[in-house]
Amino acid sequence: MPGLVILAHAPLASALRDVAQHTFPECAARIQAVDVTPEMTPEQAEVLAREALAKVRSPQALIFTDVFGATPCNVAQRLSDGVQVRVVTGVNVPMLWRALCYGNEPLENLVSRALAGATQGVMPVGNTRPQNQAYQTNTDAQDHAHHQQ
Repeated sequence: MPGLVILAHAPLASALRDVAQHTFPECAARIQAVDVTPEMTPEQAEVLAREALAKVRSPQALIFTDVFGATPCNVAQRLSDGVQVRVVTGVNVPMLWRALCYGNEPLENLVSRALAGATQGVMPVGNTRPQNQAYQTNTDAQDHAHHQQ
């Protein structure tokens, strides 16, 4: 089960970790957050990120960052080997929840699931009430921890 590190501008990393732990309290031990503050140097952020990664790596880990090209993503790229440690940027709640739902899958599958969660979680919302969303029954409950599709 790959560990998760959220490496983002403060206070986003901690806020996302808190949302994840609220919804998936049983996953608390495998999620670490590193908030990069404005006064922090990239070297300081890397030290904190390496410590967080060491706590959750088993031996694989997925690092989520907020913005490509910014300090958190640049630091994460230094920690990634592309095989045992992967980086996905543009983190959002649906992406994080999807990764937690399918946390027992191999790292490569987890990356794909997280990306699908991120893109499927972004949609325009109409002004009609209620949103007439189709109910999906859970047909593969043994494949993920919760009933999120």
